[in-house]
Amino acid sequence: QVQLVESGGGLVQAGDSLRLSCAASGRTLSTYAMGWFRQAPGKEREFVAAINWSGGNTVYVESGKGRFTISRENAENTVYLQMLSRKPEDTAVYYCAAHRRPYVSDDWSLRSDSTYGDWGQGTQVTVSS
Repeated sequence: QVQLVESGGGLVQAGDSLRLSCAASGRTLSTYAMGWFRQAPGKEREFVAAINWSGGNTVYVESGKGRFTISRENAENTVYLQMLSRKPEDTAVYYCAAHRRPYVSDDWSLRSDSTYGDWGQGTQVTVSS
């Protein structure tokens, strides 16, 4: 079973940048798509960004296009989420997840949280206005 540990969260001001990291252990994730999701207080968990197993396909939530960049460093078994120009509505707990099946690249699978099988504990990101 893979363990995912997120880091990099904290309190930032609107407009600031932040980079989240997700370190995996227990299984090599180089053949698995990875995703970031978030859950704000009182709201359902929503998709934020995902990257396919090879890094050749990335997808983002509409509000994150142009501001968020997901990347992966397979040699370090780590996935990153760079977030620029943070907004107060970005405040949430951010979760990293690993896909259930290897070699997935289609957009639907990347965006759907039901297709992810392993989840981290989450890291809190708070954006003050």
